[in-house]
Amino acid sequence: MPEFAWPWIALVLPLPWLLRRWLRPAAPEQALHLPHPGLHLASVAEQTSTGIRTWLLVLAWLCLVAAVARPQWVGPPQAQQRSGRAMMLAVDLSGSMRTDDMELAGQPVSRFGAVEAIAGDFITRRAGDELGLILFGSRAFLVTPLTYDLSAVSAQLQSATVGLAGTETAIGDAVAVAVKRLSALPEPARVLVLLTDGVNNAGSIVPLDAARAAKAAGVRVYTIGIGATEMRVPDLFGTRTVNPSADLDEGMLRTMATETGGRYFRATDTNELASAYRAIDALEPMPQQGPELRPRHELFRWPLLAGALCLLLAMLPQARRRTQAANA
Repeated sequence: MPEFAWPWIALVLPLPWLLRRWLRPAAPEQALHLPHPGLHLASVAEQTSTGIRTWLLVLAWLCLVAAVARPQWVGPPQAQQRSGRAMMLAVDLSGSMRTDDMELAGQPVSRFGAVEAIAGDFITRRAGDELGLILFGSRAFLVTPLTYDLSAVSAQLQSATVGLAGTETAIGDAVAVAVKRLSALPEPARVLVLLTDGVNNAGSIVPLDAARAAKAAGVRVYTIGIGATEMRVPDLFGTRTVNPSADLDEGMLRTMATETGGRYFRATDTNELASAYRAIDALEPMPQQGPELRPRHELFRWPLLAGALCLLLAMLPQARRRTQAANA
């Protein structure tokens, strides 16, 4: 149904009439009444033209006021998916994330390549959450502030490269950045999903101290340790089996999650990584129905266009007379 966003603008409708009443122009000089057979007809034509011009100006003013009052078409109520949850994703970009010990669609990929594919799908399923993205290596950076624009979060993750934030791992700093952003919000449900493949060896904040700060701020921390447990590498005698995740500090990640009311997940391959994100998705469910909002479509362009057209038509006779006088 149509309605006006600012109906009080209608109070200015009598303004031109009031100005005309208060600011009367000086009486024009009396013209000589010379006898002429076509004088009466010319006077009638001029009065008719002036009357039409007056009505066009009135209509233009009405259209202008209507446009300023912001006419809108208000649609039926629609349920909005707004969970009230603020979720931060913290992704490790240290040098070890280049390790090609994961497999996706039958092809070997790096750890970060697997995260790009699987975390990207997780992001698209979180419609209704405010999401933010932190990338960390030797330092932690807030790349995308909390936003409902999930495509922006996904695009920032896809454009990231390993080593962008340094080659070491500042887990404590990443948690601290997330807690600072989440604790400033009034919502009671605040979540951090942290993914790493190593041990904290950089930054100025101890991870367990950051976890205690997260608990105090009401932030649940879900931690994911990524990396295979076996990998064949070449050596002098052919190949040998190594554990590429030997540096992963599982005890620290598990303690951080438990202390904040979250959960720790171990992802040795892409299937387990996908399962971890699905589990977090289930542990932090979306509401079936949020508050109802009515979509509004602005219609001010149409009365504005009609007013401009009326004003143009009102000015045409005067412009024509000036042209004729200039040519005479």
